[in-house]
Formats: sequence, C-alpha cells, structure tokens
Amino acid sequence: MPVQVLLNIFIAYLWMFLQDSTSIINFISGYFVGLLVLFFMRRFFQKPFYPFTLAAVGKLLIIFIHELATSSLMVMKHVLRPKLDVKPGIFKVETDLEGDLEITLLSLLICLTPGSVVMEITPDEKVLYVHGLNMPESKDSVLKSKLVFEKAIKDVTRK
Repeated sequence: MPVQVLLNIFIAYLWMFLQDSTSIINFISGYFVGLLVLFFMRRFFQKPFYPFTLAAVGKLLIIFIHELATSSLMVMKHVLRPKLDVKPGIFKVETDLEGDLEITLLSLLICLTPGSVVMEITPDEKVLYVHGLNMPESKDSVLKSKLVFEKAIKDVTRK
C-alpha cells in the first residue's frame, strides 16, 4: 500500500509540473489521474488497491466511534443508577483472527462494550477470556459485537 500511495503522489506532482502552473488544483487533478492510472495497474501490485483499504479503515473507525458513544451512554446509565445491580462473571470468546495486530484490535474493541474487560488471551490466540459486569447481558452484547468487529478487522488487515 505505501508504494501505491507514493506512486500516486509522484504522478500527481508530475501532472502538476507538466501543466502551465503549479497550483493546488493541478495537483488535485493529477492525484485523481494517478488514482485512475493505479486502478488500471492494480493487477500488477500484490496488495489490494489502496482506496479500498482506506475505505475499510474508515468503516472500522465509524464502528469504533459508534461503539464508543454507545458505551459511554451505557456506563453513564450504570453510574447514575441509584442502586447497583450487577452479576459479574467470566466467559470465553472464541475468535478466528490471526496475528498480534488483529487480536489486539479485537481485544481493545471488546473492552469498549460496557462492563466487559478482556482478562487473558490463550497462547494459541484463539480464545479470549472476558470479564462481564452483568453476566447474561454482557455476554450477549460482546458476542454480537465480536461478529461486527471481526468482519471489520478482517477487511482492514486481509485481502
């Protein structure tokens, strides 16, 4: 991906300097010309076309912001409640993600789910042990969120 970005910027500068003036408009138009050139050359690159990866990163960012806002509201609801009614427990979450980056992203995103904290990851990185504040509700919400998180993480890190 970095090679594609640098090549696109190089094409944009080349386009800008081949025009009569060196303005930002010429650079932007050259950038889009470079995107078009790279799109037609994408089969020669080993990595996928980089705007697709950037779109997947944007999607993951939107999911993160949504979960952060939802989590903040749920925690605020628990804190402002006059009586704490919690049933804590530990459960396991199985995953098919691979590698440190994918597992770390999933762990951090699961910790956004209200009342849940990833306590331990098995050495084979296939099972996460999660502590839930309200046991039946926490487990259900973590398992639903895990499916969304895993798909978004795979879109970013894999082809």
